Amino acid sequence: MNKDSNLVVGDARYVVPEKTVMPVLLAVSFSHLLNDTIQSLIPALYPLVKTSLHLSFAQIGLITFTFQLTASLLQPAVGFYTDRRPKPYSLASGMVLTLLGLILLSFASRFSLLLVSVGLVGMGSSIFHPESSRLAHLASGGRHGFAQSLFQVGGNAGSSFGPLLAALVVTRNSQSHILWFSPLALLAVGVLFTIGGWYKKHLFQTRARPQRAHVASQPLPKRTVLLSLGILIALIFSKYFYLVSLTSYYTFYLIAKFHVTVAASQIYLFVFLFSVAAGTFIGGPLGDYFGRKYVIWGSILGVAPFTLLLPHANLFWTAVLTVFIGIILASAFSAILVYAQELIPGKVGLIAGLFFGLAFGMAGIGSALLGKLADHTSIFFVFQVCAYLPLIGLLTGFLPNIKGRRQRSAGIR
Repeated sequence: MNKDSNLVVGDARYVVPEKTVMPVLLAVSFSHLLNDTIQSLIPALYPLVKTSLHLSFAQIGLITFTFQLTASLLQPAVGFYTDRRPKPYSLASGMVLTLLGLILLSFASRFSLLLVSVGLVGMGSSIFHPESSRLAHLASGGRHGFAQSLFQVGGNAGSSFGPLLAALVVTRNSQSHILWFSPLALLAVGVLFTIGGWYKKHLFQTRARPQRAHVASQPLPKRTVLLSLGILIALIFSKYFYLVSLTSYYTFYLIAKFHVTVAASQIYLFVFLFSVAAGTFIGGPLGDYFGRKYVIWGSILGVAPFTLLLPHANLFWTAVLTVFIGIILASAFSAILVYAQELIPGKVGLIAGLFFGLAFGMAGIGSALLGKLADHTSIFFVFQVCAYLPLIGLLTGFLPNIKGRRQRSAGIR
């Protein structure tokens, strides 16, 4: 019989499982898959609505900016609040907002309605991510990198399925067929409500004064922590500005350069996004074992040769290179998130909200800026410029070492 241990975080007392609770991790990962499948329908619709509503690249960028802004600004606030007062059933309520946005998106016939609908989906995401990340942390049994990767891989898999489903259902029919995906949101509401019950049983409010969840044996100086957070933010900028160039504009790039069909471009986007899902799952366990810094270093900087080659490749090698780019680049996020949580112990929700918010925010700003750049130059120039972004990964060398499992067991200091 497994024993549980108590852990106080903020005003909340956790009953923390000593072993990884796989059913909960799989359920929250599956919910993440459903959530991000719905979200990924937004960029998958871009070629369709650009033609039907006569939108510019700048307006396409503004759609992404609106979604990413609503999905990013609220997340740190949600994480900060739920660090002190966790809300187990807020996960299901956030998905209800996503469902409403999905319904409106299927009927949006004006640009302004498109912005409102993606804004609702973004708000649902801002509620979902910090609390579900905390739930994964709670059920991890100490395997934080693995838990975050499993949680993240669900989302990345969902992001890859969205364009594929859009190619099969929406782009061959009409925008209104998005409504066919509403049962996915309803299913997610049911799953999240169920695991919210498990969450509530392992968490209860107390009147205790806030205490730190765990005190590092050798806490880092405040200056080092702040510098490290600044470097991590720069790496998030590099990673997500480059990723959004592919998620938002890869289809346009393929259509313009290789004259593929809209449906075919969605298949290529699916291949890239599926490789992102695979890379996400790899990064967390490697960070648990070797240490987060080495995974971050290899991910951000290691992808540079492939991004530099991409603008000069033919269609076949473009597809191959994007697979390597997706796998390598995506392995960083789980390592970055857990590394930041280890820098500032006891602030799981705040850090999750901050870094998920930064990821969405950077992607939104990047999409808007890159869309404007594409309007004034060309879609090809955008990919040539973005190819140099991974070189920012050189900053990883200034991060302090946080030891992985193999290092700790070997007594490496």
